[in-house]
This record gives sequence, C-alpha cells and structure tokens, in this order.
Amino acid sequence: MTRFFGRPLVLACAMALGLQACGGSELPSEAAAPSAPEVQAQSLAQDAAPDILAQLQAIPGLTVVQERPVPVPGLRFFVMSYDQPADHLHPNGTRFQQRVTLLYRSAEAPTVLASTGYGIGTFPGQWEPTYLVQGNQLTVEHRFFTPSIPQPANWKLLSIEQAAADHHRIVQAFKPLFPGKWISTGGSKGGMTSLYHRAFFPRDVDATVAYVAPNSYGTQDPRYVKFLSKLGTPECREKIRVFQREVLERRAETAPLFQQTGAVHYGSTYDFLGVDKALEFSVLEFAFAFWQYGDASLCDVIPPKGGSAQTLVDTLDEVVGLSYMSDGDLDYYAPYDFQAATQLGSYASEESHLRGVQHYPRGYDPRALVPFDMKPYPFNPFAMPLVEGWVKAFGERILLVYGENDPWSTGAFSVSARNDSYRFFEPGGNHGASITGLPEAEQAVALERLRTWAGLPAEDSATLGLRVRSAKAAELPLTTGVVDRRHGPPRD
Repeated sequence: MTRFFGRPLVLACAMALGLQACGGSELPSEAAAPSAPEVQAQSLAQDAAPDILAQLQAIPGLTVVQERPVPVPGLRFFVMSYDQPADHLHPNGTRFQQRVTLLYRSAEAPTVLASTGYGIGTFPGQWEPTYLVQGNQLTVEHRFFTPSIPQPANWKLLSIEQAAADHHRIVQAFKPLFPGKWISTGGSKGGMTSLYHRAFFPRDVDATVAYVAPNSYGTQDPRYVKFLSKLGTPECREKIRVFQREVLERRAETAPLFQQTGAVHYGSTYDFLGVDKALEFSVLEFAFAFWQYGDASLCDVIPPKGGSAQTLVDTLDEVVGLSYMSDGDLDYYAPYDFQAATQLGSYASEESHLRGVQHYPRGYDPRALVPFDMKPYPFNPFAMPLVEGWVKAFGERILLVYGENDPWSTGAFSVSARNDSYRFFEPGGNHGASITGLPEAEQAVALERLRTWAGLPAEDSATLGLRVRSAKAAELPLTTGVVDRRHGPPRD
C-alpha cells in the first residue's frame, strides 16, 4: 500500500498541503518522537511484568498528571500530557502540552487510538472498538482545544496535516509499550481526524474504525439540502419549515425569550453574534439537528402554528439547544469552526421558505462563527478531495459506520472492498450510529473484520452475539466518540 501513497502525496505537496517530504510518509527526523532509551528496554527485559506507571513515566516528553480509579477490576486509567511542537516542520520553535488519556488493560492487548476531534474528558470510559477487542485505549485531545493549545496560538498551524503529525508522534512514543495491533477510531470529527491521520501516515496503525465521518465540499455544501429534502414524510418536512418561519416572523417576541431562556438555562450570552443573528442561525440549524440527533418521533414535538412564543423557544431549545450560538460555545468550538472554514467544509441550509423573514440570508457559514477575523485564512478547496481520493483508492482495513438518516451521511466516504474496507449504514440511525446497532449480518462482518485486524482469534456467531449484548450492558460506559454540541462543551 505504501508505494501507492506517493501519487496523492506528491499532489498534496504541490498544493502545499502535506507535512511530509514528497514521496514519503514520515516526518523529518528531528520532529519524530524519540524512542525509549536502551537502558529502559534492558530493564523491561529483566522485569517480566513492569509496572505500567513506571513505563509511562519513562517515555520522553510524557507527563503523567494523575491516575484515576476505574470501577472495573483489572483496568487502570491515566490522565497525561505529551510535549508537542506547535509546528512539526519547525520542532525547535513553540511547543505545547497535548492532553492524552490511557485506559490500560495489558501490554499484550490490542491498542485503540481514539480521537474526538475536539477536547476530551478526564474520567474513565471506553469506546465501542475498545470493548469489542478488549483493548487498551489511548485517547488524544485535538490541538487547539483547551488546554491543548500552543501559546501564543498561531492559527495557521491548526490543520489536518499538523494534527496528523501529532498523532504520529504519539503512536511512535507509545508503540514500544504496546507492540500488538493498533486500531484508530473516532466519531464525527474524531472519525474524520482518524482518517486524515491514516492518509498521511498509513503505516501508523493496522486498521481504522470511523463513525459518522463526513467529507464536505466547501463551507456551504449544497448536497446536504438535497439530503434533508427527502427525509421523513412531506407532512413532517412542512411542519419543520412552518416552525422555522414562524420563529423568525415573530422575532419581536421570540428574540427576547431566546436571550432570557438561554441565560437562565445555560448562563448564555450572545455578544459576539448578537441575539438577532444567534436566533436566526439557531433556526437554520433546526432542520439539520432535528435529524442529526433525533428521528421521526420529533415531528410530534413541533408545536402547531399560533402557539405561545415561549413554546417556540422551548422547542428550539429541545432540538438545537439555546447555548449553540452562545459566546461560550463559539469560543470553545472555535477550533472546529476554523477548520470547517479553512479545510473541512460544512453544510448549506435550506432558506427558500424563509424569504422575507431573514435578516442574514446565506450568512450561516462557519467563517461567521469564528470569534476573530477570518480574512487571513482562506478556504482550501483541495484538502478534502485529496483525502477522499486516498480513502477510496488506497485506504486499507477501514470500517465506516453511518446512520441512514443522519444528515452528515450526505458526505459519507467511499471505500473499496478490494482493500479489505467496508461501509455500513445503520437503518433509521442518526449521528449515534454504531457497530452494535447494525443489522445482524452486517454486524457479524464488522465484528469479524475488527477482531481479525486486531490480531484476535475468530469467534462463532453465538459468541459474537453475546459480545454485542455484553457491550450494550458494559459496566464502563461505551461511546463512539461523537461530541454533541447542542448543550455546550464537555466538562471534566
């Protein structure tokens, strides 16, 4: 596979996208993470069962911040930080501490490299692939999410190439401790992050499981409007349109209640966008969020036309969240919106039914959500097509899971079966789609490939079924890593 990586990489270099030298998939030697000292390796050879804490403390550049208790016997959980260069092309410049957590089972177990694409929590939890392969779990916070942010913050260094290099150095640092198979994973932006890392450093891990990971064209990709126009019944779609229009038609009533309710429920302020724009952008988000996190049953929640203004605002809160366009949320999610505005892209909203009641037509764009001047940072139209092309043509051992009704499925990546890669859609699923939510036949394929990639023995159908049922009742909470932006950023 590696020999084929040169073609898209040369193109990436020509477009000033790549971090690596053209034709290779490694960082410059001075940017690579140092390997464990020989004396450490000799010590480990003499000790049949070295303590994992001592091993972690011996990794150059790694700081073990704390160990937290885990409510499951045999597991240990560590909160750590890893020293990283802000710019991997200039490793002697500014550096920052990147937050990392480790859920540890054993040195012999497979290792799951997980990314949310955002910040991470510091309490024990396990991702679906971690439980299914009974592996270790190394979760990496995305650069520029507090506290993993360089000081001073040079936003030009927030890119898929730099983030991929972050993951590359972390893999290099930890692989001496975990020599087994490695599986990368992530949900939504985390799934995207895992695919970007894989495209730039295809040999870092053995396989990738990406959940609900989209690939968008431009900051207002019109494909999403078409996808939403076919979801649900005509009656339900009309209720959504009527609701959106009424909230804006009655702006004199709804805007003050939007501000007041947001302040009471979430402590929200709207100084950056202003209440008027924050309300309008939340209304535009309504149709997308309706299907992203809900289903057809939400149609019954939409109030009939002519109800109270407070009911309209409460419904907007239930589906979108009144903190969604608040100052606090925009500040926390600025790294995502910046990436969406410069490389990742985003979705367009249907606005034709809102003519005459909008104040900011076509203004709902990620560039408008970043709380600083975006003029120095243009959108790169080549980044996503390059990744998309690599995933489809050269991406080996990739498992993609999407929700059938999730609007983000509009931008689902394509993979090739000849590369031992697979794509599944959970019937009726939304942005919470999972392997354990797939139909039995597809679930069996996904589990069998995942275990094979992890270097584990095959299991019969009865055992696989028991594993799925156990996963749904696991004592340690399971996640696919999807960050729900509706009700504010995750808290420690």
